Amino acid sequence: MFFKSYKVVPYPNPFLLLIKIHRMQRRSFLMISLLAAPVLMLAKPPKKKRPDKGIKVDAGKDRFNSPIMHGLDLKLSGKDTDGDLCIFESTAPKKSGSPMHIHHHQDEWFYVFEGEMIIKVGNDTFHMKPGDSVFAPRGVPHADYIVSDGTRRLSLFQPAGSIEGFFGKLSKMKTFPASRKLKKLYHEFGMDIIGPPLVV
Repeated sequence: MFFKSYKVVPYPNPFLLLIKIHRMQRRSFLMISLLAAPVLMLAKPPKKKRPDKGIKVDAGKDRFNSPIMHGLDLKLSGKDTDGDLCIFESTAPKKSGSPMHIHHHQDEWFYVFEGEMIIKVGNDTFHMKPGDSVFAPRGVPHADYIVSDGTRRLSLFQPAGSIEGFFGKLSKMKTFPASRKLKKLYHEFGMDIIGPPLVV
């Protein structure tokens, strides 16, 4: 009987094979990145939907001459800033205020023109008078309480988010919503109530 001789081929080391494949993939990735770089540099960023002229809102007026609700005037809309920010001016009666709540995606800044108010941000409580301002970062619980009747202030939201929609829906309710409905409304517009209003 005759036996055919075969050449023995050593079995490749699987770890060396994986390293080789990884190096090939890395070279391919680098080559694609180098080729794509000039194209990405030439690509233009999306155009912002901003007006090409200044916007003036008269004293005591609303941005669109249609106040969202009594005592609340929109001075700058998210529609004006491509959603970057919006500004409200509000006049509130004594002993009114918001529940302790969180904005998950918005910073809020307060500025008092007239009157006095108290605002709690996290563990800090601030007594605000005319000319004072307070910053409430997103994700930090805060609530406010109006000390004197007719307190007038600015509230700036950055980014604008859906806060205009929140006040719009709140204004359409015939009566102030009960606790459960109010919590649901806050949550619908990217906020959550986590406690009662301030007691002073």
